[in-house]
Amino acid sequence: MTRATGPIVLVVEDDAPTREYIVATLEADDGVQRVDKASTFDEGAACLRAGAPDVMLVDLGLPDGNGIDLIRLARERSPRTLSMVITALGDEGSIFSALEAGALGYLLKSEGPDDLRLAVAQLLEGGAPISPGIASHLLRRFSDPAPSSDAREGDPGLTRREREALELIVKGFTYQEVADAMNITHNTATSHIRSIYRKLEVRSRSEAVYEAISQGIVTIEGKN
Repeated sequence: MTRATGPIVLVVEDDAPTREYIVATLEADDGVQRVDKASTFDEGAACLRAGAPDVMLVDLGLPDGNGIDLIRLARERSPRTLSMVITALGDEGSIFSALEAGALGYLLKSEGPDDLRLAVAQLLEGGAPISPGIASHLLRRFSDPAPSSDAREGDPGLTRREREALELIVKGFTYQEVADAMNITHNTATSHIRSIYRKLEVRSRSEAVYEAISQGIVTIEGKN
């Protein structure tokens, strides 16, 4: 399905039922212009060469390669493309390898259709959507060692509401959950989070979580 305006999304997934589910879910979003699909690394690379999509959703376990390498390829050849992982692999090694390669979001395939469409919208708005289960891995990774003595010091200048939003991000809340918990609109929550990223000088949720913990801005607690 093609519309006159909106982002173009590329879905790279080798499992046919899962691929068709993701494609159908995104095509049901009136804000999406077109959804292209690929089932292998080579097909995904060919799509990137044919024209840079606005968003690429990619599985990590492809039959002829690794989705992480496709993320690297997209960053090199299509820097305007925003890459997001959608996979069943939630281990720390996969998570951090994907983020280091340039992934700006990381979703598990268990996400529902509303969350999937919301994640794409958040990515386009400058957010870094991450499944709550993935956020817990980030918390464990960053909270094991004590903050180092050379951690950046000083007040980043967050407002009270921005600190509240940051605490919820660290707990693994989605953007919509942040909005609901703070009794604000999704757009206002997104605005708070963008401001947090700017003041902390970070570009992703994982970096924001790290800075929040290492600078002692928030207290580490589990998600309610």
